[in-house]
Amino acid sequence: MSVQLIKRWSLFSVLLFSVLGGSAIAQDKPVVDQSSVKDQQEVDPLNRPLTDKQRKENAKKFKKEVGETYKKWLDEDVAYIITDEERQAFMALSNDEERDNFIEQFWLRRDPTPDTVENEYKEEHYRRIAYANEHFAAGIPGWRTDRGRMYIMYGPPDEIESHPSGGFYQRPEDEGGGTTSTFPFEQWRYRYIDGIGQEIIIEFVDSCMCNDYHMTIDRSEKDALLNVPGAGLTQYEEMGLASKTDRFNNGFERLGAGPFNQNMESKQFDRLEQFAKLNQPRPVKFKELDELVTHRINVNLMPFDVRFDFVKVTSDTALVPITIQMKNKDITFVNKDGVQRGTVNIYGRLTTLTGRIAQTFEDTVQVDVPTELLPKTLETQSVYWKAVPLRAGRYRVDIVLKDLNGDRAGTWTRSIIVPEYSEDKLASSSLIVADLMEKAPKQSVGSGNFVIGMTKVRPRVEPADGKPATFKKNQTVNLWMQVYGLERDKQTNKASASIEYDVVNTATKNSVVHLVEDTSQMGNVGDQITLEKRLPVASLAPGVYQVTVTVSDKVSGQSIKPTAKFAVEGSPVVAAAETSAAAGQSR
Repeated sequence: MSVQLIKRWSLFSVLLFSVLGGSAIAQDKPVVDQSSVKDQQEVDPLNRPLTDKQRKENAKKFKKEVGETYKKWLDEDVAYIITDEERQAFMALSNDEERDNFIEQFWLRRDPTPDTVENEYKEEHYRRIAYANEHFAAGIPGWRTDRGRMYIMYGPPDEIESHPSGGFYQRPEDEGGGTTSTFPFEQWRYRYIDGIGQEIIIEFVDSCMCNDYHMTIDRSEKDALLNVPGAGLTQYEEMGLASKTDRFNNGFERLGAGPFNQNMESKQFDRLEQFAKLNQPRPVKFKELDELVTHRINVNLMPFDVRFDFVKVTSDTALVPITIQMKNKDITFVNKDGVQRGTVNIYGRLTTLTGRIAQTFEDTVQVDVPTELLPKTLETQSVYWKAVPLRAGRYRVDIVLKDLNGDRAGTWTRSIIVPEYSEDKLASSSLIVADLMEKAPKQSVGSGNFVIGMTKVRPRVEPADGKPATFKKNQTVNLWMQVYGLERDKQTNKASASIEYDVVNTATKNSVVHLVEDTSQMGNVGDQITLEKRLPVASLAPGVYQVTVTVSDKVSGQSIKPTAKFAVEGSPVVAAAETSAAAGQSR
């Protein structure tokens, strides 16, 4: 919320100070019983009340001693959900081991299903940060904007009324009626927010016409003609029953008098709470698969392929999409009322080098097909996708698949390194070669299957033998990648970069595709851009190809060249590879 609003509406000063200070009021925030403070001090020295001098000394020590990773976790990752007490306790810790322990307990305290290893709250939190960064950036990262903050704290609204260009506006009766012209604005409607109430409407106004929407509780702030005499009048003002100057004596909401707002009261936030729990508690469904991972039983009766990608959320946290592909001919189908059904249970676990479990996931892939279509289905593959947030570092990944009808299981174990994204270094997400890339349906944006941001991206998984993913002649090779850390020109405050796509036949070394783009053609881009490119396969001869995407930052002089390989069906190298092109979880 802007400084102007803080001055105007002192009623909200305490709340606004908390928000602008980088912390939000936590959900179910415990009330401190002052009578028990003395007892608590004897148990835990971190609960001792600190003087202002001690707080300043702790903050000074924290800045000097603590690494960037922990600072960014405190000031970016959990800025809106950590309580004041937690922040003070974290800053008082003396070593990295204690801080790692604190972070682990921080997420455990918010886990809606503590009886399972999976932490739905943490996954949803980082998904929201990633969405905010992609959609709400305005000269600053999306998570720092008011829209980003509200999205991170409360999730996607139930409805959005958007006026991106402003202009003509018919006021509702409770705003005084009449017509006026507005700045760009949005109204987010939540049917219910726990602890606040029902039918909550949050309004954002872009009064600078620069895509910087700030949250406001003054519904007149979007009125571009508010300070223009004789313009944008309400119904009563048009009828001579009220004067426009009266608006400025009605408190912070400068709405004109009308027949339906005589007893108008301001809409105010008494308290902002943490995220609502989005998932119901559930037990571990596939305990026997958990045992396979725990005891490291090495079986490979059911083969499958796995692909990992990395997409930046914050500087030290990445969203890690995991794509699992299995051949339908390796799944046992049983006839059920004329429908052939194959069922596979999936269990995955990611652990740190110290053996601490960072994430688990579990799900079921079910393929139903009419009996007459089963032979054709067996020639295709089924894919499963799961995106998990992980901090930068090295992890061991164990995945187990169990064919329920055939009573077979397969395991997959690898080590992965989640990258750390420096703020001053040009970097990119994984370069994803996909067989499907399309705009995601509204209901799936940000959280649907295979959805990253606003795009549905289904990666083509490379087989375990090291050969590249294969495409048929009638398919399209889709390239998806995000670029981070573009520097802004100090004079224009705009990023400037060129992007080159080069596709080379690895056998002949001949370039078959060369495309060049520039950020000047993409509008007013920020420090992060999303690249999407489609390459028709029909014009390419059978063979293996390498695609290189070269991004050159004209401001900082930095450049990156991520590469990926794919094959066009017909090459002797990949003749045995099987592909198909159906939508959804089967292809």
